[in-house]
Amino acid sequence: FKIGKPEDFAPGVVDERWKKKHRIWVIRDTPTQGGGLFVIFARCTHLGCTPNWLEGQGKFKCPCHGSGFRRAGINFEGPAPRPLERCRLALAEDGQIQVDINNRYKNPADWKKPDAYLA
Repeated sequence: FKIGKPEDFAPGVVDERWKKKHRIWVIRDTPTQGGGLFVIFARCTHLGCTPNWLEGQGKFKCPCHGSGFRRAGINFEGPAPRPLERCRLALAEDGQIQVDINNRYKNPADWKKPDAYLA
């Protein structure tokens, strides 16, 4: 599915407008972070609950069992055994971001691949 153009997403913001419909967050880095964009699948890696983004604390937090994840998706508290997953994405011919939630990256080593992160 398409979610809009990269410029539709503000730098430094965790965009939640697709969380209910497609269970994703869209995150665009600030220019000092590289300005790229990535998509995180909104499912806790512990038992599959849907975490919340806590802007004031700068983290994703699972309301069920307390797992916490940094803005990039890295787990740092609670029982979650691994980071949140990133979705495969591409830039379509019309300039919109095409997201594939059925193909996800579990390993942070893969997060800088061209189809896991739009530079």
